[in-house]
Amino acid sequence: MSAVACPAVVMGRDEALRGDARFDVVGIGNALVDVIAQAPDSFIEEHGLVKGWMDLIDTERAVQLYQALGSAVEMSGGSAANTMCGIASFGGAAAYLGKVSNDELGRVFGHDLLAVGVQFRPGVHVDEVPTGRCIIVVTPDAERTMNTYLGASSLYCATDVDDAAVAAGRVLYMEGYLFDRPEAKAAFRHAAAVAHDAGRMVSLTLSDSFCVDRHRDDFLSLVADDVDLLFGNEAELLALYQTDSFDAAVAELRRHCPLAAITIGAKGSIIIDGDAVIQVPPVPVRKVIDTTGAGDLYAAGFLYGLTSARPLEECGQLGSIAAAEVISHVGPRPLVELKSLV
Repeated sequence: MSAVACPAVVMGRDEALRGDARFDVVGIGNALVDVIAQAPDSFIEEHGLVKGWMDLIDTERAVQLYQALGSAVEMSGGSAANTMCGIASFGGAAAYLGKVSNDELGRVFGHDLLAVGVQFRPGVHVDEVPTGRCIIVVTPDAERTMNTYLGASSLYCATDVDDAAVAAGRVLYMEGYLFDRPEAKAAFRHAAAVAHDAGRMVSLTLSDSFCVDRHRDDFLSLVADDVDLLFGNEAELLALYQTDSFDAAVAELRRHCPLAAITIGAKGSIIIDGDAVIQVPPVPVRKVIDTTGAGDLYAAGFLYGLTSARPLEECGQLGSIAAAEVISHVGPRPLVELKSLV
């Protein structure tokens, strides 16, 4: 596989980010309602869950786990939706594209986004498949175990993409969790083409090693052909390039993508900009309560900084600030306005 220069790279990153735009970032992802509950490790064992993993479940399993949890926090969620809410919390303009059902949870999902200032562009409603939801079990060590019923969100396809919204955003942000069915992959390619035709940047988050293992070849092709900015963590990057060496993975990444922001847990993050590597320290947190949404909010801070014409190091710092806020409480979205922390 050879590296392919993306249109936004050919014209220059600054030029791609300048100019008139209705939105700073437009996100595409699984439109899910998050059901978050704290539970002891015994709950993980009793219900046969794999701690720290994300598992796809059917309707029957979703109902069984939901009933077993008892009390829980319920809110509109989904990885890319969390990121868009983070951008709005910084004061940026964001839009979100996702598919929900014409049911109560679908209406709640859209209302939640609009309430925090994110424009929602739903695909064509479906009546026969319920709105998706993600059941998140948080154990005392703050580790999250996710069980996801994709529901209507998994039916997203190219005809659901709002081309006008994509073209009106400085950066398109695509969520790896959605990258499962052939129709969704086609939607990613279509959206990326629309963005590049409009002179915009295209970004992708790998989302989870689970996703990378399932779709490695397609991810590699997408990154090389269409992605200007890649988000991920250390484990996801190693999985993408099937190596145990972080340096080797970074070297491969440089061949395929001009810019990347990779989180490395308690060590913070690194930004790979061509041959340059920028180290970004983490923001100290008194106590980690729930790591749900840490990567989503890091991406929010980085993208807000990037679309605000800030230096890459500062973009990483904004990402660290947002991630630190969200892991200090239960839930994948900030409880305070992130712009107040800058």
